Amino acid sequence: MTLEAVAAVRRFSRFYTNMIGALRAGLLDSPYSLSESRVLFELAQGDLDVSELRQRLDMDAGYLSRILGRFEADGLAVRERSAADARRQRIRLLDAGRVAAADLSRRSDTQAAALLAEVSSADQRRLVGAMGAIESILGSPGPLSPTVLLRPVGPGDLGWVVQRHGLLYADEYGWDGTFEAMVARIVADFAAGHDPRRENAWIAEVDGEPVGSIFCVRDTDTTAKLRLLFVERKARGLGVGTRLVDECLRFATRAGYRDIVLFTHDVLADARRIYQRAGFELDSSERAPAYGHDLVHQHWRRELSTSDPLSTV
Repeated sequence: MTLEAVAAVRRFSRFYTNMIGALRAGLLDSPYSLSESRVLFELAQGDLDVSELRQRLDMDAGYLSRILGRFEADGLAVRERSAADARRQRIRLLDAGRVAAADLSRRSDTQAAALLAEVSSADQRRLVGAMGAIESILGSPGPLSPTVLLRPVGPGDLGWVVQRHGLLYADEYGWDGTFEAMVARIVADFAAGHDPRRENAWIAEVDGEPVGSIFCVRDTDTTAKLRLLFVERKARGLGVGTRLVDECLRFATRAGYRDIVLFTHDVLADARRIYQRAGFELDSSERAPAYGHDLVHQHWRRELSTSDPLSTV
């Protein structure tokens, strides 16, 4: 821990509490403080034991009791003895409390939408990813399920594909610059004039951060070609590669291709397993020098059909 890190956390806390108006007497121009609003939100999810509510919010027992007392006086909630244990109290919202909680939820949605209105789609993805990282690092009770998103390529993505392929394959397999040059040619050809009806490319994101790619391009009028499947190390094991391949197969089927081919190398064992699970079969192989190494080149093929279940997912 450094003094700079401490200062950065404090600065962000001040920035965010000011941005959402947490220091105002009434949160979101409502009659309720931030603490009262959080209590209403939790109760709107279902009845709770008072002790469970206090633990969930890490709130002082006396402070919580005063909030609940106000809610009871205002006809928003009621405390009752637990049927399972008479020593415990349960708190539930009344109709007026549910109306108040719903109103706060709408106001919060409106505020969040206003904050994001001027933020680009790319920056929104970065923001969501950064917030997920904060939750994961600073105290989520367990690992969060990563959010995996597939989207078409956009501005800046093609350069990222070339860069990440070059860096990762040099690091993992020691491949030289001729591999990155080959990737750059594939990407340049796609950018220069692909037919969007029959060719497409996707970026995979995890919590707003790009972690993978795949391209579907024309090989012949009846045959598509899968190219540039790539998954960052940190995203492996999340099913990203499988989702990318499935999306490529669905597109190729909808585009009217009869089959799809791909070219890979035997050292890429993880990718090969994905291809096999997706129904690809090895067509041919040969050994030849490439990218500064003596490699076994492999050609794989898979038939496509309009009745393929992948086409309807």
